[in-house]
Order: sequence, then C-alpha cells, then structure tokens
Amino acid sequence: MLAAPAQTPLVPNHSGRNPMIFMANWAIGAFLSDRTPTLISPVQLSSIPTSKFAPGDHWEEFVHLFRRGQQTLPQVWGDVFGPLRKGAVDDLVIVGQVGQSLDGRIATASGHSKYINCPAGIDHLHRLRALVDIVVVGVGTAIADDPQLTVRQVAGPQPVRAVIDPQGRLKPCAKLFRDDGVRRILITAEGTRCTPPPGVEIVALPAHEGNIAPADIVGALARAGMRRILIEGGADTVSRFLVSRCLDRLHVTVAPVILGSGGPGIALPSLERADEAPRMPVRVHRIAEDVLFDCDLTAQRIALGVAKTST
Repeated sequence: MLAAPAQTPLVPNHSGRNPMIFMANWAIGAFLSDRTPTLISPVQLSSIPTSKFAPGDHWEEFVHLFRRGQQTLPQVWGDVFGPLRKGAVDDLVIVGQVGQSLDGRIATASGHSKYINCPAGIDHLHRLRALVDIVVVGVGTAIADDPQLTVRQVAGPQPVRAVIDPQGRLKPCAKLFRDDGVRRILITAEGTRCTPPPGVEIVALPAHEGNIAPADIVGALARAGMRRILIEGGADTVSRFLVSRCLDRLHVTVAPVILGSGGPGIALPSLERADEAPRMPVRVHRIAEDVLFDCDLTAQRIALGVAKTST
C-alpha cells in the first residue's frame, strides 16, 4: 500500500473499490508518510540473553535504568526494550504482544495453548510486564487461561492488572483479581452490573455493539496514571488495538512448531490483494528456539494523550 499524500483525507474515496475493505486496509496500513522512501527496514538478527541475567548486567539493574529514563541503556537489553522507554507519538507507549506457532496459531483447535513458546519466550513476556505500568487482557483470555499477569520469571516490579470485560463475565475468583497489594482494574461497559472483589477499581466506558473502543480504554488508563501499557491478549483484543491504530509496537514471538489448526494470533479484516498488505519497520531477535519480531507501528499510531502524574 502506498503512503498517503500530506493533504489526503484519512479515508480517501477510491472509486471502483469496496469502500469497507479499503477503510479497513487504510486503518491498518497507513504506516508511513509520503516523505518516507521505504516501508520496511533491513532485518538485523540479534540474540537476546536466555539466562535470567544478561552477562555483566543484572536484569533488575536494567529495569531501574529503564524507568529512570536518563542514562544510556546497556545494549544487550536496550536493543529490544529501548523503544518502549519513551513515546514517539505522545506521552504514551502501548505495546501489543502475541506468542504463536510458525503457522500463526496461538492455541490448538481444542483451545490448549500451554506452552507454544519456549521458556525463554515466556521470560520475555515477563520482562515486558516488568517494564510497563499496566498489563491488559480481554475477558476471553482471562476466562480461558486464568492468567496471573505477574512478574514471576524475572526480577522487577509488579504491574497493575486490568481486564476488558464489557458484560461483566469474569468471576470474582479470577487470579488477576487476587488481592496481593497490586492495583487491579475492571474495564466494563456503562450500565453493566459488576461485582468484582473488594479493592478492584471499575472503569465504565461507552460500548458499541458490545465492544469498547481501544482509544477510550487507553484514554481512561492514561487518566489513571498509566503511561506504558501492555496489551497482552488475546488475539481479538490485540487485533482491535492494531486496527484502531492504538499500538506503538507489536511483539510477535514465533515458536518453531506447526499446529495445523486453531486460533489465529492476529485476526484482521480481509484484503482483496496481497500487495495491499501493510508493511512496517521490523527488528528481529532470537530468544533461544523462538524468534521475536519487534514491529514498529509508531508511524500509524494516532495521538492518544498524556498520562496523569501524581502531584
């Protein structure tokens, strides 16, 4: 897909083409401006340390440096996590993550998903959690997997935990609601009757056809003081944030296994032509047997605001 001229409307009118498909393609494909000569950067393969600590640099020390925001980051971790340190579009950094098989599946046809990625790939996910302010999952993932959303595999602070649950389906006994001293947030639709455990904050937002707009979710979390946001899953939630242009980065960790059928890692509107598929700058890293694709989406991300700070 070609980049849009500077004065072109957000959704141009291309006669003779299906307007709904073109709108979807435009939403996920406006990655670069007309001043950028290429849509994809050269792939450079680097290796992420697979031990709990990088050689010569304890991970916990890296977390402190990362959050301090001034000192230069050690290259061994900075290459992959440095882009998450500061927003390129506004004050916020929103990263989605997907762990999938070689054929793009996040679970078998029966729904089993533990564990597609290797242990080092799971460590990478926990490192992401240690660097963000909040981890967000959709209610489908929360019900199917009952995740803890904690930092257990590596050193680092525990993030705030949130679930997007428009209809209040998640039971109070869910692990992410567990009272362990960490802030917990239930994001639901206005008018929904919810009875989460004591101490769980409720954020009620407008919903359309049962879904809450990703931009509204990010805005509410920014008002709650969240600046770095991890959209951990599932596929529908990550895909909706991608289509809504609400992601700065997308981490896709691919395991060398083929499931053959099952749930897709990313589900987007259909394309008419393969050459209309959006491309983006990407960096590739090895994580033991897995391969991490770090996709840069900042050129297409909409401005979403500034996180509230304590006074």
